Amino acid sequence: MEIAKRLLNNLNKWEYTWLCFLVIVTLALHFSIIYQPNTLVFDEQHYVKDAQIILEKHTTERTEHPPLGKLMIVAGISLFGDNPVGWRFFPITFGTASVVFFYLICRQLKMSRMASNLATFLLALENLSFVQASVAMLDVFTVTFTLLAFWLYLRRSYPLSAVAVALATLAKLTGVFAILPILLQWLIARRKGWREFVASMVLAPLSFLLLLPALNFIIYRRLTDFISAIDVMFSQSASLTFGNVSHPALSRPWEWLIFPSKAVMAYWYQPHYIGAVSFTVWGLIIPIVIYMAVKAVKKSDAGLFGILWFAGTYLVWILVSLLTNRVSFVFYFYPTVGAICLGLGMGLSQLIDFWKKRQSGKLRWAAISGVVFFLVLHLAVFIVVAPINNWPIERLVQ
Repeated sequence: MEIAKRLLNNLNKWEYTWLCFLVIVTLALHFSIIYQPNTLVFDEQHYVKDAQIILEKHTTERTEHPPLGKLMIVAGISLFGDNPVGWRFFPITFGTASVVFFYLICRQLKMSRMASNLATFLLALENLSFVQASVAMLDVFTVTFTLLAFWLYLRRSYPLSAVAVALATLAKLTGVFAILPILLQWLIARRKGWREFVASMVLAPLSFLLLLPALNFIIYRRLTDFISAIDVMFSQSASLTFGNVSHPALSRPWEWLIFPSKAVMAYWYQPHYIGAVSFTVWGLIIPIVIYMAVKAVKKSDAGLFGILWFAGTYLVWILVSLLTNRVSFVFYFYPTVGAICLGLGMGLSQLIDFWKKRQSGKLRWAAISGVVFFLVLHLAVFIVVAPINNWPIERLVQ
């Protein structure tokens, strides 16, 4: 018993105990449903089929996307076969890695262990993040490299951060948005060593231009005109507008925050894969953004970076929509979920600290109980909405 007590005490003191627990739980959940369903889900019909074409014919039909994300799916099929494990192995591992990078970002922003653990719990068990890491789409690779870029930047590893931005963009063009919070945070909060910073940031486009032909060579088994490939990617992406694309789940970015019906998108039924931010997070997006803005004004590193993260990965979509009429879907909010969870972790931790220091008795326990209730509710929402059960909830997306 004494040995067990000492072991538990040491585990409690170790900073990464809770993070390791979350990683193990999410991995177990992902792999427990990896064969459900044993067929292609949603946009897997595009990307897995394209991976099969790459393997068989050494070409790609999805020329609107860069090669890295597609090659990750190809790698999974090559290692584990043309089956659900092959399709989804790397999305799962990258999605889990994103949880680790998110925790490291929180700590690099000087958030307390409690705030960081709360925020990571909310992200790891958030429906849209879990779903996107469960299917063979490109977004999970972009988000993971984006979080890696943020963490490296906050550690002042500017050259490596720039390369990570390039990798995010090579997975999906929207990965370029990762550069916006980095540039804005440096301009607002750092502004020192500008020569080193600017020189490092030049590595982002340079790495993209150098790696693109190398990755295309893996696909085509020959040298290709990567300048033309870039032109095709941008022109095809720009052509996807509300005027010439028809899809029942099309929505404008501002609608995701205002209308519940626009914030939910069905990927698959039985088991249900639903593209929707967990309601416990979605319902607090606007209050949390205001809270982070206030914290930023009060010189909080986490508050400032959180609000810039929100602006660089979500508000930019509003600008794109207004200027280009580009189509968008609610799962485009996936890269922004981490910013909201970061703010929620800060807020919940501050609430606990406030009442612990300044109050006692019933009010203190009421505040702590409220936080516990919210966390339990978040877990309950995840259990119901995430694709880890077969409960019929089709009415949520009708």
